[in-house]
Amino acid sequence: MTLPCRDDILETGDSMKTLYVSDLDGTLLHSDQRTSEYTNKVIGELVGKGMLFSYATARSYSTASKAAKGLTATFPVIVYNGTFIRDNATGKALLENLFDKARAVEVAADLISCGVSPIVYSLIGGEERFSYIEKEISDAERNFIATRKGDYRDRPIGSFEQLTEGEIFYFACIDQPQKLEPFYEKYKGEFNCYYQSDIYSGEQWLEIMPRSASKANAARQLAKLLGCNKIVAFGDGINDTPLFEIADEAYAVGNACDELKRIADGVIGTNDDDGVAKFLLEHYK
Repeated sequence: MTLPCRDDILETGDSMKTLYVSDLDGTLLHSDQRTSEYTNKVIGELVGKGMLFSYATARSYSTASKAAKGLTATFPVIVYNGTFIRDNATGKALLENLFDKARAVEVAADLISCGVSPIVYSLIGGEERFSYIEKEISDAERNFIATRKGDYRDRPIGSFEQLTEGEIFYFACIDQPQKLEPFYEKYKGEFNCYYQSDIYSGEQWLEIMPRSASKANAARQLAKLLGCNKIVAFGDGINDTPLFEIADEAYAVGNACDELKRIADGVIGTNDDDGVAKFLLEHYK
């Protein structure tokens, strides 16, 4: 997509440009992990009328675009918890937030030395790959990888040197809490870390990303890129708190956790009731 520059946008005479940013799982997606026909239609029509919209997700571009494949309007999306902003139609990277390579190699070595074998996401030859030492991963990681069968990014390897090839941007560790929590405590001050149970499988995850990679930071970067001076956010989980904190307005869906509802400006309909789409249809001018 061709994004307008800030000066081009402000020349329209509008005093306020708003970027609407929605979390994906549990917020924009129904419980079947798909966007509904209603949400697809509403967002498509509103984007066609000029609404500036994005979704922000921990998913990759590949898995997010499959879940939201009905959203055919062209807009930028925030994936890997803010590591990339991509064009949802082409997958082209509009912005990247990556690790310092030497530090990423140190983190990988630290995890492995304590019996945690990470799934390492990186750009190799400009292409996204997720690499893992096949004989060392946990059963939970093996089960997760099985759900990605046929994924072009899948890269089982056999050595640490291969594991840390390319430009690293994300570590995913799925294991027992007693093994993962110490690393969360160790690295949460240096990096953006998420330590939580998966809403679908119940498995314990530790995700480690560059400090610059977060939904909140990516939303601010995208707002600047688009020339927006207001952000309206939607979410359901405690991990959406930073996004809510930087937004000018923030709304929790009806199925959101109580902690998020307490800091929201309002509570809207649930994900299965198309709460975000109905809010946008009512409030977007």
